[in-house]
Amino acid sequence: MPDPLAPYNAKRDFTRTAEPAGTLEPGHGNGFIVQKHDATRLHWDFRLEIDGVLKSWAVTRGPSLDPDEKRLAVRTEDHPLSYATFEGTIPTGEYGGGTVMLWDRGTWAPIAGKSAHDLDKGHLHFVLDGTRMKGEWLLIRLKPRGKEKRENWLLRKIDDVHAGGTDTLTEEALTSVATGRTMAEIAEGKKVKKILPRRGRGTGAAGGGVGAAGGSVAASTPPPPRSARRSPSPSGGGLKLPPFREPQLCTLVDAVPTGSGWLHEIKYDGYRTLIAVAGGTAKVFTRSGLDWTDKFARIAEAAAALPVRSALIDGEIVAFKDGRPDFSTLKDAIAGAGDMSCFAFDLLEQDGEDLAGLPLVERKERLRAIIGDDGRLQFAEHVLGSGEELFAAMCREGLEGVVSKRGDAPYRSGRSRGWLKIKCTRRQEFVIVGWTASDKKRGFKSLLLGVHDGGTLRYAGKVGTGFDQALMTELRAKLDRIERKTPTVDAPRAAVRGAHWVTPKLVAEIAFAEVTPDGVLRHSSFLGLRGDKPAAEVVVETPEPIAEAPPVSIKVSSRERLLFPDSQVTKGDLADYYAAMAPVMLPWTARRPISLVRCPQGRAKRCFFQKHDAGSFGDHVHHVDVTEKDGSVEPYLWVDDADGLVACVQMGTIEFHGWGSRIDALEKPDRLVFDLDPDEGLDFADTKKAAEHISGQLAEIGLTSFPMLSGGKGVHVVVPLTPDAEWPVVKDFADRFARAVAAAEPDRYVAVMTKAKRKGKIFIDYLRNQRGATAIMPYSARARAGAPVAVPVSWSELREIETAARWRVTDRDELLARATSRALVGWGVKDQVLPDL
Repeated sequence: MPDPLAPYNAKRDFTRTAEPAGTLEPGHGNGFIVQKHDATRLHWDFRLEIDGVLKSWAVTRGPSLDPDEKRLAVRTEDHPLSYATFEGTIPTGEYGGGTVMLWDRGTWAPIAGKSAHDLDKGHLHFVLDGTRMKGEWLLIRLKPRGKEKRENWLLRKIDDVHAGGTDTLTEEALTSVATGRTMAEIAEGKKVKKILPRRGRGTGAAGGGVGAAGGSVAASTPPPPRSARRSPSPSGGGLKLPPFREPQLCTLVDAVPTGSGWLHEIKYDGYRTLIAVAGGTAKVFTRSGLDWTDKFARIAEAAAALPVRSALIDGEIVAFKDGRPDFSTLKDAIAGAGDMSCFAFDLLEQDGEDLAGLPLVERKERLRAIIGDDGRLQFAEHVLGSGEELFAAMCREGLEGVVSKRGDAPYRSGRSRGWLKIKCTRRQEFVIVGWTASDKKRGFKSLLLGVHDGGTLRYAGKVGTGFDQALMTELRAKLDRIERKTPTVDAPRAAVRGAHWVTPKLVAEIAFAEVTPDGVLRHSSFLGLRGDKPAAEVVVETPEPIAEAPPVSIKVSSRERLLFPDSQVTKGDLADYYAAMAPVMLPWTARRPISLVRCPQGRAKRCFFQKHDAGSFGDHVHHVDVTEKDGSVEPYLWVDDADGLVACVQMGTIEFHGWGSRIDALEKPDRLVFDLDPDEGLDFADTKKAAEHISGQLAEIGLTSFPMLSGGKGVHVVVPLTPDAEWPVVKDFADRFARAVAAAEPDRYVAVMTKAKRKGKIFIDYLRNQRGATAIMPYSARARAGAPVAVPVSWSELREIETAARWRVTDRDELLARATSRALVGWGVKDQVLPDL
């Protein structure tokens, strides 16, 4: 039998390379690794342990979480099992010369009924359990065309709970799972880091010291002052557990609200909870403030590990049965007979900052940044608009319904119409007021129910189904302990003849078909006891008419005035665009000093910038006092809701440009923006390639970035930051980075504004990253022909787009739909600080 490692050994000189020599050894059975390999071309080496070797494929663009993305995987020679721990640098001139990072590792297994030998048939369906790659995957061999030197395969993610956006793996996971180092640090030979348990979208991106050979940016970027750098710690930092606060509650309505101002979530069938986190500990509260940490200990453990100093999270704890949340299963899980998950849907406090006043869409984006993929604590996804479709889908699946929330609203304790619930089936809580005896060997025949109505407890009927014998026995024991001689409700004698009465303490969740005119349930079924809601709070729930309010309250005059004559877009059209786009625009624009491009007579007439408040915008446009360099104090504009955006349009605004920091942390930017501005003679393809190159250079030093079409002719490379470093440090970093890129490839880039030096090149505009400078906001319209819009895209999408003005104001519905698409999940969200350069 030929040695399967002979090709591997023949390609390498082990006196020069640190790679392990290829010797066959007993296998451990089911390991897999992925190595990020910056050789002639950057790729990811995917390796499965089979028959004592690592079967290997080079995935040119890396694995994708998007099931629609089929990534080319070129079969390479088998590697020895000892290669599974290799990380380092292969010398230039040697086979595969370049930097190798251990990017992922874990175990794998064929799906049920399949085996590893399916590879010989040209396909393998398998499950991964790694640090980064999880769930079901598929490898398929392509038919040869006769010119290939190697076998070509496709690697594809199967659509399951671990599927996600196209680039969320390769673009955001930038450090070694073994050493915590970036590619630049590995190339430089930096010491192995201590890896801390960090999770969520903020994991593994913020590197430490960098430096690489071969013209890399890292090699030519001097460090900022040591005293100016500080990394946020996930430890408590002296912060106490946030106190419990009364949760915001939903109003039951009879229909799903329409319009893009609403976001819609699944209505989970479980226990409402608030989770307080600080200093590596967590408490789990019920909706009434009871400390149930001991009942939800594993969820508390997951919350305690979040990468925050402190937080107060709102969510719903559920247990699953046959893939659906099930209240009865949750009751068993609480008793220790099963597992539970918490879907987190709001963030009220973080690191000592009260977030309740922020728009919901912004609170959810901050929440998304700290929630990882731990099955016990999950981010509750939502859709914008299309609530009716989601509701119909939930009802078809037998789920409870949907919750609809105003995207631009603050968090308000208590019940309001800012949060609405729409149920597929009729169900609510009732108080158990008694029981009737059974003529069989069972605990009771039926439970008698009551509900508070008009300030009194009234009879609401019976429930006699939904119990098994064990549950009946358990309930009967509870009822016997609170039995009383007299009833607490006035009920028809015939219906309650021979009844046993109890003190109204126990609360039951009941499903029912309808209610008779005298308030009695029909076709009711017992779902479970609720220990999280006091009996005194159980009242009649009657769906209210939806009676939707208009999305904004600002009156727009001269709606018919043409602002974009070439595309027939009027002032009214633009106001409607911003009102509709507010839920996806506000996370980036709200509570940020803004400069407006005002064109009162349309984009072809006189336009001007305005950044100071002259008192003419009305109550929905605010100002923050900013001290200028000369010591003067100027009122800068900011908005926090859809009304504010529309009020600016009423005053002739077309474009919204924003600072790189928020009004509550003016001196600490939360993003970097590199605006790639091509010379007139360059094609958009050149700009796209430049954006990817800039992103790659940032990735080498551990920074995740995201692309945005400017709506003009360029691309913005956006780097989210944890507000940590102040403006001088951020500006200095951006300056040095841009100049280093330009110095490494002077025929391609320039980092100075001088027109004469920009001919045939791309200007890396880093000047947006200084105090007082602004950049166009995501989803802002541009005062250009055709009414184009600045639009976030994924890196995979960018490769297929042919112009920076791909979308227009008239594409509002498409923009809303794609804003919550799989491709853009987590766009612009990353917990990372500037690296130590």
